Amino acid sequence: MSSKAFTESQLPTAQNPLALENQVCFSLYSATNAVIRAYRPLLDELSLTYPQYLVMMVLWKEPGISVKTLGEKLHLDSGTLTPLLKRLESKTLVTRGRSELDERVRVLHVTEQGQQLYQQALSIPEQMRCKVGGSIEDLQQLKQLCDQVFSMLSAGEASSCDI
Repeated sequence: MSSKAFTESQLPTAQNPLALENQVCFSLYSATNAVIRAYRPLLDELSLTYPQYLVMMVLWKEPGISVKTLGEKLHLDSGTLTPLLKRLESKTLVTRGRSELDERVRVLHVTEQGQQLYQQALSIPEQMRCKVGGSIEDLQQLKQLCDQVFSMLSAGEASSCDI
């Protein structure tokens, strides 16, 4: 073991750059897992997984959306999205068809059964807000910060740090 590594491990936690407690990524990871676990019992009532719920939320708002546009909105590639859509189709919640304007484009529609889930899902956002707690303003600010982190990282923006 090098003396530098030994010395850094002896730093007070607040000064140690590798202390788990100092990692923003770990806080985001932990919070994400906790949120998805909190959704699970609510979504079990709808027989949906969290990714399926995300797809349904987009489709309820934008019927006839293309598979490509859905993937862009959810930040999912076709290799992840296709099996997800097949499962929703096998549950008879969505149908995949061809665009009337361009038959190469696959479009998605919510079935009547999928539309019925919408009514059941309406209470989920408020139930989750109650589980998380905090003010609506705090949650909006948290969302804005998360969106900002995603935007910066996905755009590959360089930070102003000189390393």
